[in-house]
Amino acid sequence: MYGPGATRSGAGYRPEGAEGAPAGADEAAGAVEAVLTGRLGALLEEARRVDEVFAEEVAGRVAAFVLRGGKRLRTAFVWCGWLAAGGGGDPDTPVRIGAALELLQACALVHDDVMDESPVRRGAPAVHAEFARLHRAAGIRGSAASYSASAAVLAGDLALAWADDLLTETALASEHGGRLHREWQALRGEMVAGQYLDLRAQAAGSSDPDEAMAVATLKSALYTVGRPLALGAVAAGADAGTADALRAAGQSAGLAFQLRDDLLGAFGDPARTGKPADGDLRGRKLTYLLAVAVRRAAGSGDSEALALLAPAREPAGGVPVDRMREALERTGARAAVEEEIASLAASSLRQFAAGGADARARREFARTVARAVDASPAAGAGRPARETGEGV
Repeated sequence: MYGPGATRSGAGYRPEGAEGAPAGADEAAGAVEAVLTGRLGALLEEARRVDEVFAEEVAGRVAAFVLRGGKRLRTAFVWCGWLAAGGGGDPDTPVRIGAALELLQACALVHDDVMDESPVRRGAPAVHAEFARLHRAAGIRGSAASYSASAAVLAGDLALAWADDLLTETALASEHGGRLHREWQALRGEMVAGQYLDLRAQAAGSSDPDEAMAVATLKSALYTVGRPLALGAVAAGADAGTADALRAAGQSAGLAFQLRDDLLGAFGDPARTGKPADGDLRGRKLTYLLAVAVRRAAGSGDSEALALLAPAREPAGGVPVDRMREALERTGARAAVEEEIASLAASSLRQFAAGGADARARREFARTVARAVDASPAAGAGRPARETGEGV
């Protein structure tokens, strides 16, 4: 019922043979795989009892997507928050919260790929692209594009429902359930607000760096790091002041994470990131990187860079992506964003330490932040990149 490598353990799951809590954030991220395997196995059984076609084409596709990859950063940050608040209570609780976040992330990615018309995610066809292929193979009537977008929205909705169910069950089993649920409610609202503001900014042709950072704060910084840290802390019984301090530290780290993702969206190697490396540029998507480049080009009178990068302008014959990358380099935007990433990451470590976390928690947080924002060589990019593809 619960899949290989997992057993039912009170309020949650643990890997076979595990004793006590995971040793660290990386181990917690690994433990969440057992939770997800078990949970999704049970959910697929339920889906088959509802309808076999639904189970195979929708529920099964969502389950496969969730288990296909991802760095499980949100789980790791939940664990860091739990440690920072003393690690009290059942260690299954932060792991299950992490699993709920991974299901919510699946919803966000499936919907984001529809909105961005992105064909690839995690090194494979995006969910809406899989539905388009199914439509064509089955000879179904109507538009494959319309069918696939509608089906992907439903698949994302199912992932959201599964996430909500798991978080609610976890909260009901916790003495801190009310606070956990309020933190979760805030996280979901901020995520949707950020997604909408991102969509609106692109439609409006915005190139404002402040607007780009506001979108990144809601869409990524709080959702990826700030709220997961606070959820972990609340699960351990942290007071409001501790949760607020961790949320602030997480906002800085989360912005650094998003800025790194922006760089990968322009310069990353698709073989490593699992998604196209030119979609943000071709779509003139509002990112801090692009906004800084446009502002610098305007300030220096670089009309060529403005013609290439400004959202309101479209060169004849399409967008020359290689020249756009050169302009990002020439304006100094890429170097400026690298500096901002380093500054935000360092600030997050100071804020985390100021919240009173012990040495172990500080080490785990520093390691997880480094994993989220540090760069490693990527073939073909000519500059650093890292393996990710979790930009939402």
